[in-house]
Amino acid sequence: MLHWVGFAAGLAVLGGTFADVFRSLVLPRAPGRGRSSRAVRVTWRAFVAASRWSPRFEVKDRLLSAAAPLAVLVLLVSWLVRAVVGYALVLWPFGPFGADLREAGSSVFTLGFAGGHGVLSTVDYVAAATGLVVVALQIAYLPTLYGAFNRREALVTMMESRAGVPAWGPELLIRHQLVGIVDKLPALYADWERWAAEVSESHTTYPVLLWFRSPKPYYSWVVSLLAVLDSAAMYLAVSPQAAPSDARLCLRMGFSCLRSIAGILGLTFDPDPTPDQPIDLPYDEFVEALRRLGSTGFAMERGPEQAWPHFRGWRVNYEAIIYHLADRVIAPPAPWSGPRRHLEGVVIAPRRPVNRQPGAWAPSEGRSGEPRRSR
Repeated sequence: MLHWVGFAAGLAVLGGTFADVFRSLVLPRAPGRGRSSRAVRVTWRAFVAASRWSPRFEVKDRLLSAAAPLAVLVLLVSWLVRAVVGYALVLWPFGPFGADLREAGSSVFTLGFAGGHGVLSTVDYVAAATGLVVVALQIAYLPTLYGAFNRREALVTMMESRAGVPAWGPELLIRHQLVGIVDKLPALYADWERWAAEVSESHTTYPVLLWFRSPKPYYSWVVSLLAVLDSAAMYLAVSPQAAPSDARLCLRMGFSCLRSIAGILGLTFDPDPTPDQPIDLPYDEFVEALRRLGSTGFAMERGPEQAWPHFRGWRVNYEAIIYHLADRVIAPPAPWSGPRRHLEGVVIAPRRPVNRQPGAWAPSEGRSGEPRRSR
């Protein structure tokens, strides 16, 4: 009787494995609320736990950079191991479990040194096909995965010259004003609208991409998206007549992208917040950012008091989600990006390149990139 119970359990294990492979590698849509792979989640949590020994962000980033690629390998191994165990349980009623495990392993890995006869040979054929299909799908999966990663990082890398490192929304507007390229902002917002649409599709279809970190420590797709959204919200709040329509479209696509990702992670959020709801960003920090922006000669149609309700009305749509996401992936603690449980009180100011114009040399603000404590 126990052997047949094992047979039923084996069918259940194989069914769950096939469903996981289909959902992760074949199904061209989001796997469902909170349905990112368990192997990926466990691997990420193990790396986060291992990174707690160091208070420095650079050390954490270096360690966490290996988490997502390793999770992909763990995912492949877990599927193959589950297939071996599942087929061994299916074969259990027909022989000793040790021999069945050996036969299942030989078949799944297409080694062929152990096999059965009659009906059992059919199980061996199916097991061999399972191993081949899983490995073939994984081989096709990796170029798709890394292609989406490379497309995501292209615009993130460009943010170094656009919005500082790590990126910050007010700095994006300040820098464009300082070098006289405010007219380039509509194209930037249009690019990031398309970027957000692609990330919404790729990162919900392949949730493991959420944990892939940028090639450099202070780069981050989460922080970069926040910087673009904040700059667009500020532009619309202080200069509604001059602000390009692309800024509004970018904001809409940006927080739609974040809501799709929140669904994958199982995060709760208000799908229709009112514009007068409070946000966590202090009003004083907004005023200081506007003061710095105004000092560059940026044209403003509204003062801080008039602009604040409009800025808050935009930010309430994405602030809570992006704070949760930045904390979950341990993004660089840039200004206005929320607290980090593993980097308590640390805020890293964006670095600005040195002004190399003749007669205008001055040290860059925050050039060292050293973390400072928030007040």
